[in-house]
Amino acid sequence: MEQFLKELGKKASEKQNENKKFFTKLKKKPPKNLDYVMQELHEEEFKKTDCLECANCCKTTGPLFTNADVERIAKHFRQKPQKFIENYLRIDEDNDYVLQQVPCTFLGADNYCSIYDVRPKACREFPHTDRKKFQQISNLTMKNVAICPAAYNIVEEMKKRIK
Repeated sequence: MEQFLKELGKKASEKQNENKKFFTKLKKKPPKNLDYVMQELHEEEFKKTDCLECANCCKTTGPLFTNADVERIAKHFRQKPQKFIENYLRIDEDNDYVLQQVPCTFLGADNYCSIYDVRPKACREFPHTDRKKFQQISNLTMKNVAICPAAYNIVEEMKKRIK
């Protein structure tokens, strides 16, 4: 896994133009069974991929925190939402709540998340490869293939299956 992670950015960069063309075509004319195919590819990949071996998403990027996320996590810490925000979050250029720093404050040395049961929606859904109407998030997917080995593998397999 470590070796794959070292090469992931370069591999994703090399595939960027090919992926861009593929997603442009996919957006224009998505196959009727796209959601089904994506669900299948997602499930197949995550039978082989153990996120605890990697945690690259937690080490290199931070999720957006919705107001519901803030409320839920603050309650978990028995804090007022504003206190949680002051301690852990900042507002980014898009006016969204994000972590003050990466790697994620809640990531342990063992790659376990200390707030796993109450983690943000963005973390629960990452890498978004089983999302319905997958073709609508191609820009996000292009970013995720450079971060997540599973997303990279899913997109590569998807290009083989969907001509």
